[in-house]
Amino acid sequence: MNHRVSLKLVGAIMAPAVLVAFLVGLMLAGVLDLRPAGAQPNAALAQTGQGLTAADHSPFVQVADAVLPAVVNISAEKTVKISQRQQSPLQGSPFEEFFRDFTRGLPDIPQERQQNALGSGVVISPDGYIVTNNHVVAGFDKIAVRLSDETEFKGSDVKVVGRDPKSDLAVLKVQSKKPLAAVTLANPDDIKVGDWAIAVGNPFGLTGTVTVGVVSAKGRSGLPLPEGPSYQDFIQTDASINPGNSGGALVNIKGELMGINSAIRTPTGGSVGIGFAVPVDIVKSVTDQLIKTGKVVRGYMGIRPQPVTDAIRQAMGLDDSKGVLVADVVAGQPADKAGIKSGDVIVAVNGEKTDGVEQFRRQVADFAPGSSVSIGIVRDGERTTKRMTLVTFPEDEQQASTPPEEPATAWLGITVRSLTGGERTEAKVSGGVLVEDVEAGSAAAGAGIERGDIVLEVGKVRIGAVNDYNRAVRQFKSSNKAVLFRINRAGSVLYIAVAPGE
Repeated sequence: MNHRVSLKLVGAIMAPAVLVAFLVGLMLAGVLDLRPAGAQPNAALAQTGQGLTAADHSPFVQVADAVLPAVVNISAEKTVKISQRQQSPLQGSPFEEFFRDFTRGLPDIPQERQQNALGSGVVISPDGYIVTNNHVVAGFDKIAVRLSDETEFKGSDVKVVGRDPKSDLAVLKVQSKKPLAAVTLANPDDIKVGDWAIAVGNPFGLTGTVTVGVVSAKGRSGLPLPEGPSYQDFIQTDASINPGNSGGALVNIKGELMGINSAIRTPTGGSVGIGFAVPVDIVKSVTDQLIKTGKVVRGYMGIRPQPVTDAIRQAMGLDDSKGVLVADVVAGQPADKAGIKSGDVIVAVNGEKTDGVEQFRRQVADFAPGSSVSIGIVRDGERTTKRMTLVTFPEDEQQASTPPEEPATAWLGITVRSLTGGERTEAKVSGGVLVEDVEAGSAAAGAGIERGDIVLEVGKVRIGAVNDYNRAVRQFKSSNKAVLFRINRAGSVLYIAVAPGE
């Protein structure tokens, strides 16, 4: 008799058998060493003392090994004098005004306090030249540099070669008895969005910290940063950058310097993945000038540029929005002498196309004063070329002859400081001092001076920075007459008379 075996019955018999075979296989694999001959388990590696080979590590290990010795820790210190009244132990409490009233009749003897800063730096040549951020060392009189091997330089062994606030860069020189490890500079043209970006520095004082990300963007500008660099063409990265990273290295996967880490954008004070580095081409240009002459001078043609918006393009009948619109021409300057007029659109500088305002400023500033350059313009739909000889940027000329800044003198109940480059740009002023605090009940408060005002003139003394303000204080401090302050308040200019006896 023929018997037919059901397929369902076969499956029911085979499935448990397969499962049992699988479980037995797992048990045997745990007992027996089934790997190829010569292979060892991780435990055996640890017991025999054998470690991972270079090929087993991430490529960032070799970058860190190469770059860490060239990144230094920079600590800076200065002594500041602070009014005792500003040091109220009740500051921020409901009793603050009571404390001020109580101490108003007492002599105000300024107290000295040490102010410190921490940052990073990068060795750019074996003979001891180091690049860092200007804001790390500006105004500080005691600077110490410590290498990754704990070798420290301070006092006369550390010299500030030069500073450039416009790019927020500075160069130091240390006196070393032996050559130092230095970085190699990357080719700016090889830096692409999406490339690996490795940040090396000392965030929060934690020396030798390495973080990894990518180049998030290039050519970032127009950022309202507290450090105030007015020449901005930043590399943006998501590699973690925090306070203390300033002046450190941003390198590529080859360990070559792509930029100097300078700033972050954050609502919290810590890294949120948006950091900025001064690109290597600016670093090289600025450091070369600082090492050679101690200062940076830039070419100037004397126009006020503005972007070509889409609306302006349509109104002027332009083919595209490239270039910059000449909003104004400074009388007597190279552009004026060359015949450039308001309403012209600059589309090229020395044959290189001009895309926007920040690039245009870089194009002109990269030329030394005295350089002869051709400027391509579009006027009434027709393209033409003008040639001119650039002069020194006026602020650079003034900066070259300006003595180091003095501490601000307390007077009339006002506390002031110099404006940063970014604050000058935002307020559209060329100079002045910012009123940081006005003592309640003081002569200045009674006259109407407010915190946030920008003092442009005192008497007839024009105020460029704190040194000018101190000069005005010395001139008028002994006077019993009202002194006229010229103030910029939120873009409006007004005069306020302050009588010392108020």
